[in-house]
Amino acid sequence: MSELAPVIIVAGPTASGKSALAIDLAETFGGCVINADSMQVYTELRVLTARPGADDEARAPHRLYGVLPAAESCSVGRWMEMAEAAIAEARAEGLLPIVVGGTGMYLKALTEGLAAVPSIPADVSDEARRLHKEIGGEEFRQRLAKLDPDAAERLPSGDSQRLIRAYEVIQATGRTLTEWRADGANTPAIAGRFVTIALIPPREDLYTKAEARFDAMMAIEVLEEVRAFNALKLDPALPAAKALGVPEFTSYIGGELSLDEAVARTKQATRNFAKRQLTWFRNQMQADLTLEASYDEQMTSQAKDFLRHALAKD
Repeated sequence: MSELAPVIIVAGPTASGKSALAIDLAETFGGCVINADSMQVYTELRVLTARPGADDEARAPHRLYGVLPAAESCSVGRWMEMAEAAIAEARAEGLLPIVVGGTGMYLKALTEGLAAVPSIPADVSDEARRLHKEIGGEEFRQRLAKLDPDAAERLPSGDSQRLIRAYEVIQATGRTLTEWRADGANTPAIAGRFVTIALIPPREDLYTKAEARFDAMMAIEVLEEVRAFNALKLDPALPAAKALGVPEFTSYIGGELSLDEAVARTKQATRNFAKRQLTWFRNQMQADLTLEASYDEQMTSQAKDFLRHALAKD
């Protein structure tokens, strides 16, 4: 593998089978699977975030899975730094970098670069999270409106992560995120070309697979995982605390919901999330190969044929 081996991106919504496809490709082409899922970076939530298991990880090298404690926040910039290092390491080891995930902002940053927003001091970030926790999402959004009206109008009160990000940026720099982004993005940090494979299954098929996967999770100690997570007593504004299933099963454990209600709400939240991901990938990603189906052997064969041809160009 050359020093500037292309970076393969396998993208798609939750439960589309992108991780299984990435592992198949890694086995065939000597690849390293690199995580681009914003929740799978956290150590404590292996089951709920459907991280690859030990058998999967034994089939090919994996990077950036479970590498951060939930007490920390993985920003796009932080993930980019880790991804850049992981891709460089894969190339140095003669492995084909295969980046897989459904977090659109990670993939967009990887392929297009990041706006040059300065690092935010920890005390500013801590104060923004503290204020959000104290006054709640709607009042926090109203305060943001006085500083950054565009962001406050664009973001719903429930989108705590991006509200806090907009607030901390203007507090620390005196400029809004929109103003920073208007300066233009940096060129991609990764040298070489990208080859993107997107899995875009029919919506109802995706919903069925997502629910089946969740039912399987319930048999492997989801509740124990959430109880252990809650025992950490983390700030509920942290990204990991928003992972699908954590708020719902926390409410069940606290006696606010029945188990059936927690399961139903988690499944609905997962469907809503999958729908948003489908919309993003259809409108925002220009893939070199789009597979309009969930993972199966025929799709894998098609992806391998495509990738053989793409790699032959190097």
